[in-house]
Amino acid sequence: MSIRARAWQLGLAVLLPIAAGAGCGSSTTQPTSPPVATTTITITSAGVNPKSAQISVGQRVLFVNNDTRSHNMTSDPHPEHTDCPELNQVGFLTSGQNRETGNLVTARTCGFHDHDNPDSASLKGSIVIR
Repeated sequence: MSIRARAWQLGLAVLLPIAAGAGCGSSTTQPTSPPVATTTITITSAGVNPKSAQISVGQRVLFVNNDTRSHNMTSDPHPEHTDCPELNQVGFLTSGQNRETGNLVTARTCGFHDHDNPDSASLKGSIVIR
């Protein structure tokens, strides 16, 4: 084997373990489920379902409150609600009530949450617009 080939081989032996470990570390991010193709998000006592919905540009999403308590569904971030103003049209839903978002016309991901319970992970989700 030539000196050049051996040097290249040794270089890989050093770089491969470094590259393999580059993505390692302690992360508290939980894996998320892929978005579900749907235009309806249901709210129950267990939270929102699905947690991530996928729609086409121009569609709306219907939020249905099947919980026994009211929810105030708004766009991220809390408390500004400025990322996707179309989501703010859902707003306050009493038990049994439903309401649509505005037309979601920009391809992006819109996060949402319950404004009255913003720290509840079960009441947070996203809408992927493609």
